[in-house]
Amino acid sequence: MAKAVNLSPIEKIKKESNNLRGTITESLRDEITGAIVEEDQAVIKFHGMYQQDDRDIREERASKKLDRLYTFMIRLRLPGGFLTPEQWIATHNIAGENSTGIIKITTRQTLQLHGLIKSKIKPTIRAFNEAKLDSIATCGDINRNVVCSSHPKQSSIHNEIFSYADKISQLLMPKTKAYYEIWLDEEKILDKKEEEDLLYQDRYLPRKFKIAIAIPPNNDVDAFANDIGLIAIIENEKLLGYNIAVGGGLSATHGNDATYPRLATVIGFCNSEEQTLKAVYETLTIQRDFGNRSDRKLARLKYTLDKFGVEWFKQELENRIGFKLEKPREYTFNERSDYYGWHQNHEGLWYYTLFVENGRVLDTDEVKLKSALLAVAKAGTANFRFTCNQNIILSDIADQHKSKIETLLQNHGVIKHTTGTSAIRKNSMACVALNTCPLALAEGQRYLPSLISKIEPLLQKHQLSEEDIIIRMTGCPNGCARPYVAEIGLVGTAYGKYNMHIGGDHQGERLNKLFKHNLNEAAILLQLDKLFEKFNKSRMSFERFGDFALNEVNQLLN
Repeated sequence: MAKAVNLSPIEKIKKESNNLRGTITESLRDEITGAIVEEDQAVIKFHGMYQQDDRDIREERASKKLDRLYTFMIRLRLPGGFLTPEQWIATHNIAGENSTGIIKITTRQTLQLHGLIKSKIKPTIRAFNEAKLDSIATCGDINRNVVCSSHPKQSSIHNEIFSYADKISQLLMPKTKAYYEIWLDEEKILDKKEEEDLLYQDRYLPRKFKIAIAIPPNNDVDAFANDIGLIAIIENEKLLGYNIAVGGGLSATHGNDATYPRLATVIGFCNSEEQTLKAVYETLTIQRDFGNRSDRKLARLKYTLDKFGVEWFKQELENRIGFKLEKPREYTFNERSDYYGWHQNHEGLWYYTLFVENGRVLDTDEVKLKSALLAVAKAGTANFRFTCNQNIILSDIADQHKSKIETLLQNHGVIKHTTGTSAIRKNSMACVALNTCPLALAEGQRYLPSLISKIEPLLQKHQLSEEDIIIRMTGCPNGCARPYVAEIGLVGTAYGKYNMHIGGDHQGERLNKLFKHNLNEAAILLQLDKLFEKFNKSRMSFERFGDFALNEVNQLLN
């Protein structure tokens, strides 16, 4: 077990937080500032929130001797990314009353709202609670939102597999009642044994933990980018169990070679629900006991795995679960896509996947997306599913309701927007970055759409407009939009500057490689122009851009 020496400051805060209560209640009462005290900024993450400020106006406010404009982001816990129409209406209303009004679909298949001032946090959580929604354990050093392949068309047993997202989420929930006491005014726990937590104890995990469930052949969840990736093994429409992959994670730090992105390693197969859940649970206990609690940059499971070795980890896991993992079963990934437009599942229900650029649900001159979704929700005949590519699936639509939903989408410009969007834009993804993320070095979601508009003519120039090229951008190297498993990844280094990574595969089973450092927009476009020209002229039959680009970057490195 890892020795508790030279613990990071966050470890002390967690241990002394009184089961994640901290002094949040007192911080909320302080009307002098829009912020909460520093220690509570760490604790509040476990309640699903981050304290942020508007970085666009920091200097202006500082020049006027004003405090920063502090606000909060809140993120929902939605295992597998599912909402009823009633819950969407509630979220729409809460966003309009308490936040910026924009609903953000995250890369982890859930929703978050930005711009809550301190006094609005409690009303927001209470309103979500009335809609049977919560934000527990969506941030912090704990298991985050469990994601699952989103489209029921993927498999006739999708519902069975989808149910694992909630089972795992419930299994790994913290036992503390702090969330209910602070935000919902529930009675305080007097007997601390009632919230004794055998999994998290009073230390919680050394760092965040992410789990994804994939249904081959579509790796739409980027299973290998997670601490645990579960790969469903299906034969003759029967779920046989899961291959379990461990040690994925994409965060890194510029200039720190000890940090790096890593794809998860498949270590075995579990043949039942009992085995799968036990293996998941005990993987967390290993990370709890052996993860790095001194250096948070080296605290993810991937570093634990590499420090002790895959075989050691597998043996330790088998000792804890009490059975041997079976040999991994064969599977094939050949895509990681969202199925845009109308599709029907084996039960005859209809699903419409609509494109939401970078997950931002709002009304624009071109498409009244937010209004359309409210109208669909009020019709009450479609559920809402969210994808790890930040899109929405209007789901479970009976045949007799399909035409009404289609008319609503057409009238608000949604169908035209989805069908008329280029292939590369549909395959693009960006993190929030500026102006609210405190870690951002460069722009993300505010900039990528305009850059795509300049990349599209290059693709047209080289007869590549229909090519399915995956491009992703982040404002820093932490990798929230998973740029290191993109065919083209742009990672912010400074304002207006990005490292260009190329050569990821189309299935999400290979990391890309750093190609060029600190490129501005003109340099990015110049490099892509050259690459697209070579790709069009020299590609082999059916060769993907990422495979071609890997050869280019390998030649450069050699």
